[in-house]
Amino acid sequence: MAIETAVETTHANGPGPRPGDVIVTDNLWKTYEMGDQEVHALRGVNLRIRHNEYVAIMGPSGSGKSTLMNLIGCLDSPSQGKYWLNGHDVSELSDDELARIRNKEIGFVFQTFNLLARATSLHNVELPLIYNGTPAHERELRAKAALESVNLSSRMMHKPNELSGGQRQRVAIARALVNNPSIILADEPTGNLDSKTGDEIMALFDELHARGNTIIVVTHEPDIAEFAHRIITIRDGVIAGDQASGRVRS
Repeated sequence: MAIETAVETTHANGPGPRPGDVIVTDNLWKTYEMGDQEVHALRGVNLRIRHNEYVAIMGPSGSGKSTLMNLIGCLDSPSQGKYWLNGHDVSELSDDELARIRNKEIGFVFQTFNLLARATSLHNVELPLIYNGTPAHERELRAKAALESVNLSSRMMHKPNELSGGQRQRVAIARALVNNPSIILADEPTGNLDSKTGDEIMALFDELHARGNTIIVVTHEPDIAEFAHRIITIRDGVIAGDQASGRVRS
């Protein structure tokens, strides 16, 4: 059964976050200057995502989904509108402030893994903790725990070229988890994996969601989007659909 569109959900209760909201946007626009023309990548997006939701954002190339991901991930700022992350208005923060929010609140998982080639799995997972000044002993304990949570305790001292594609993505997921972020934001997380390994990674996201994590997967593949419990479709910079998938559990 379809749920209300994000536009209706947000404005029916007024803009701004409520208890249990992780992500709220209100009239979010992103406009790029292309010579003497303006390109509106997002056109007034209203969105509300609750704690422990498992959401897929999908759409074709040029739909605006990557732009929306960049704004949700605090990698960019909107041209107009408001964005609250975990109750904090982050829509007008400086680049340095956005970087601090990213490190604390968001765990990123990318299609290309983005691992340091010469570093062990353990060191790759430690990186966000190094950036925020966590002491060395605590870093190691937390990184080991994160690797254990994705069933990679036996590969802690291996470097990326000694791991399979699925194992590299597990390292990337452990790195995303190590700061206990508000959300895990995965951009085409199975794009470089064969279908069997991709299914294993999506099963891991199921496990993480069951443990209480809020998960947002950005994808153009309908079969990957169907792993989520809610599918938001972006087209021409607006939300064209927002509905429950067939996999929602009671």
